[in-house]
Amino acid sequence: MVTILDVARAAGVSKSTVSRVLDERLPRSNSPAAERVRQVAAELGYVRDPLASGLRRSGTNTVGVIVPRLTDTVMAMLYEQIVSASADRGLFAVVATTEDRPETEDLAVQTLVRRRVDGLILTTARLGTPTAQGVPHALALRSDGIGPASVGDDHLGARLAVRHLLDHGHRRIALVGGPDYASSAQNRHAGYRQELHDAGLAVDETLIAGNAFSMESGELAGRTLLDRADRPTAVFAVNDNTAIGVMAAAHALGLTIPDDLSLVGYNDIPVVSRLPVPLTTVRVPFQQIATTALDLLRDSGRGNPPRTVTATPTLIPRRSTGPAPRT
Repeated sequence: MVTILDVARAAGVSKSTVSRVLDERLPRSNSPAAERVRQVAAELGYVRDPLASGLRRSGTNTVGVIVPRLTDTVMAMLYEQIVSASADRGLFAVVATTEDRPETEDLAVQTLVRRRVDGLILTTARLGTPTAQGVPHALALRSDGIGPASVGDDHLGARLAVRHLLDHGHRRIALVGGPDYASSAQNRHAGYRQELHDAGLAVDETLIAGNAFSMESGELAGRTLLDRADRPTAVFAVNDNTAIGVMAAAHALGLTIPDDLSLVGYNDIPVVSRLPVPLTTVRVPFQQIATTALDLLRDSGRGNPPRTVTATPTLIPRRSTGPAPRT
């Protein structure tokens, strides 16, 4: 698909100039620059995305994005990709944070709707709880099991992580999980169980700990799992923050990664490749998820039935994983 950015580059003007020239709701400009933009757009076969015409007929060309918190690197990375994908369509993205609290989310939705955004992208969905009813919207990274959602294949990603550890000879593999209300955490938990089951291994429930996506939760879970005589030889953490917390717990207990403990995270945030022991992790295709979320938002504005689109993750092996210690 030819984007506004493609037209801008070929015409030698800014994206905002292209957006203004091709917006049929604005007075037509016959300046040389405007004529050049229209000529290039025609030559490239550019077609204006219907989303840019205003899903709610508000004419603001604005998409509201709701995230738990921007201090979470994952959410910041996704928001940046939504901003970029929106700009390519002549849209402007604004963000609101909720601290992952439903009552704050309701307020954020109401506030953005009052500001006449054309639609919403939410990363705060909770399983079984309908999100932003009555407003054109799409969910990203998480699903509520009801509305349109652009997510990663978290079940597959977890299986890739656990299979990697199994291939290194590990059999006592622990899980540091996330919150029960998040589909991403639940699907990664399910993938962990499925891969162990397919390997003929029983799930040891005492090797499962953690209930949040934070470093603090990861460190607390790490201490619980590792400060025992029969500690696991490997840990799969459902996101990179919790994996970093496990690293801190292992260091405090005098354990060396990967000699004493192998560790796999999830998301591939930038810092994990630059840790003293670079973290093996599962990379999530944030750009693809952001672009698809905008497509689903467009479909929502047209009244199309909701659907879920999954993007395929990739295992990124680094130095935090190695052979299981000999017993």
